[in-house]
Amino acid sequence: MRFLYRAALVFLFLAPAAALALGKGEPTPDCKDCGHWNVPQKPFRVYGNTYYVGTAELSSILITSDGGDILIDGDLNESAPQIADNIKALGFRLSDVKLILNSHAHYDHAGGIAQLQRMTGAAVKASPWSAKLFANGEPGKDDQQYGILQPIARIAHAGTLHDGETVHVGSLALTAHFTPGHTGGGTSWTWQSCEAGRCLNMAYVDSLSTAAAPGFRFSDHQDLLRTFDKSFDAVAGLPCDILLTPHPDVSKTMDRFARREKGEADAFVDSAAWHNVADSFRAGMQKRLAQEKAEK
Repeated sequence: MRFLYRAALVFLFLAPAAALALGKGEPTPDCKDCGHWNVPQKPFRVYGNTYYVGTAELSSILITSDGGDILIDGDLNESAPQIADNIKALGFRLSDVKLILNSHAHYDHAGGIAQLQRMTGAAVKASPWSAKLFANGEPGKDDQQYGILQPIARIAHAGTLHDGETVHVGSLALTAHFTPGHTGGGTSWTWQSCEAGRCLNMAYVDSLSTAAAPGFRFSDHQDLLRTFDKSFDAVAGLPCDILLTPHPDVSKTMDRFARREKGEADAFVDSAAWHNVADSFRAGMQKRLAQEKAEK
């Protein structure tokens, strides 16, 4: 325990410098999960003008239009070149990406945004909580994972969004739904994509997991629990025919893609998917609280 405490102090002391030093495509320092998170994934169409351009275990979503494209999430710092190559492999130009959005400002979903902004020249927008973190690259002290989070490269000129705001690029219209809990700035996104005259509701829903630094007790933070409950209710009410999530395993994205490759045309279409995931997150919180009660 004493060793972990000292290690945390060393990390916190070095974090700002690391954020400044993190260069193009460099591996995220001291990240045991980043190797398998960054395994390459061939990009593919999800539905209509919505494409998966992320890694095998971290989602990055491209939505295209004749008037410009929108990218959601930049994954790890070392994921940015892969995402850029995936966009080009689909036949799209990096310069057509006009706006980059984010689910939450952790290094595994926002770490590559600074690079992708430089590659594309796109604007970046996020919730006020996330935009503040983007500006300095340091993990938020009010994040329950503070102390085990890696820094991110600073993102220049990140604009802010308000809850319920709809952003536009060309004919695209994506609506922000603030769903804090996993972080204070968690944001889910909804839009429509059409294919052969059939338009479906797309939802990119942020995590509501109970991941936390060692020693953190959710039961000691009643305001945070109320925030989670509000977000559980909010996302359960989102219009959703096709669910996507920052970690694709949560929405079974790769499984659905494999099923479609085998001939199941509507493998991605599942209007009950998010309700099932929301119930799973609620159950996860109840399990966590029961564990904390038993350990007290």
